[in-house]
Amino acid sequence: TKHLVMIALVGLMIGLLTACTQPQPSAPPASTATALPETTTPATPANTPGATAPATPAKAPGAAVPEIAAIAPVAPITGMPAGSDGFDWWNDTTFYEIFVRSFSDSDGDGIGDFNGLTAKLDYLNDGDPETTTDLGITGIWLMPIMESPSYHGYDVTDYFKLNPDYGTEADFKRFLEEAHKRGIRVVVDMVLNHTSNDHPWFEDAETLGSQHDSWYVWSADDPGYAGPWGEKVWYKVGDRYYYAVFWEGMPDLNYRNPEVTAQMYEVSRYWLEDMGVDGFRLDAIRHLIEDGEVQENTPETHGWLQAYRDFLTEIQPEALTVGEIWSPTDDVVPYVKNGEVDLAFEFDLAAAMVNAARGETRGPVAGAQFKAWNAYPPGQYAPFLTNHDQERVMSQLGGDEGKARVAALLLLTSPGVPFIYYGEEIGMIGTKPDEQIRTPMQWTADDNAGFTTGDPWIKVKANYPEANVAVESTDPDSLWNTYRALIHLRNNHVALRTGDYTKVDVTDSKVYAFLRSSPQETVLVLINLSSKPVSDYVLNLPKGPLTGPVDAVEVLHGVAVTAPTITAEGGFKGYRPLDTLAPQTGYVIR
Repeated sequence: TKHLVMIALVGLMIGLLTACTQPQPSAPPASTATALPETTTPATPANTPGATAPATPAKAPGAAVPEIAAIAPVAPITGMPAGSDGFDWWNDTTFYEIFVRSFSDSDGDGIGDFNGLTAKLDYLNDGDPETTTDLGITGIWLMPIMESPSYHGYDVTDYFKLNPDYGTEADFKRFLEEAHKRGIRVVVDMVLNHTSNDHPWFEDAETLGSQHDSWYVWSADDPGYAGPWGEKVWYKVGDRYYYAVFWEGMPDLNYRNPEVTAQMYEVSRYWLEDMGVDGFRLDAIRHLIEDGEVQENTPETHGWLQAYRDFLTEIQPEALTVGEIWSPTDDVVPYVKNGEVDLAFEFDLAAAMVNAARGETRGPVAGAQFKAWNAYPPGQYAPFLTNHDQERVMSQLGGDEGKARVAALLLLTSPGVPFIYYGEEIGMIGTKPDEQIRTPMQWTADDNAGFTTGDPWIKVKANYPEANVAVESTDPDSLWNTYRALIHLRNNHVALRTGDYTKVDVTDSKVYAFLRSSPQETVLVLINLSSKPVSDYVLNLPKGPLTGPVDAVEVLHGVAVTAPTITAEGGFKGYRPLDTLAPQTGYVIR
């Protein structure tokens, strides 16, 4: 009775929104069908070549995304939740990846900083569960913020100091305090594999027999072999060669030396205990310990990470570790199953989501999602669309906003812990080189997109007058409002955060359907990936978790739907909740 009353109230408060069902023209083709590589690409040295901006994304028609302010929260998003249904806190979290240099500049020097980031926290989450004008983000991943000579920061020169371009320790701790007040956890990039060649450790190590000589990997002769993706990895200094898997400016640390392990333990303790962060995104960890020409995923790497995770648990039991292991799913799963990291990014699934949105067919994502769900411990993986090493999803999708909406639907209704790259929610564009996929956040149509009052460290993308937060936040049909609605919906429905995943059979290959079920509720996610409406479809679930009779309420758009007749096996046959599915539109049916 309590649930029926809640459903009735939600239905009354949301109202009904009629979905668009008119045929639409085919979307423009993607500019390139970029497949995600199987190996991490080297970071680009600190230069900033110009690049021609892709065309401004064209808005594809589809069903409007309604306001969701009337939806009552199921779980609060403030107060640092401990995790629902026995899960850890990160399973109730939607993360947002931020490059501080490009997010918001508070002092007009053209470089984003901690104070600028603090000023924009209410954009991500204002801390009030009764409002929905914010995105609803509950976790932040900060790309490297430690002292470094480069723009990107992945070549650290001092693990105990902040990058002075970003502000002071007081500025950072104020940001962290304000984030925590809003219920936002913060993890930072921890670069364990290598340092900068400008790090004092390496400068000392260049002298044979010095204190830090054995902190890096050296060879008297050039071993002659290439790296995992055919790159040069041995570089000469003096009469010796040092190993650097990414490029000569990032020499690899030698984790066979216990002094290196002890030092990096102290670095990690400092960031958890003294600085107060909530965990780490662990960069490039499949490369930690090489065994000759075997340069990734070695048994020694797995063993080191198990001990490291045990150490972190001792000093901060709730600290999150999310690993970057840019490998096929089968190679990534052991890192999670063996307790080496809490989560790992799912690169195969990310590629499948983008490919499904591009190709307007469920084939890629249905297979990858099913595999991921069955391979990992329940929900302990991190789905995403793109990150700072990949061409932006809007560019991969040829500027088609309808396809970008489908990609968002796939990501934010998926099992696991989703990560959003800053600017994806407004359709920011960018293709390689790396600097061009890390350009300033586009806040307004003002000069420099409202990022800075000075000259930005790199030019803002040319589409900023149309693709920016100020414009899109006032348009109920915008991509931004799609993201906002989906993130709040996920926050408000435990089944979308921690529920089980059950694939639903659909007769039309352009329609993707699955159940997310928890002890509290079950929801059916139904996505039309096509740029045209679909009417001739049928859903079948031979066996499932349902018990009948059931009611059905569509909670994303508020459209009227019919309920299925539940079979003795807990499934349904020949179910059609709506006569017509609008183009590139998703429905979430409770």
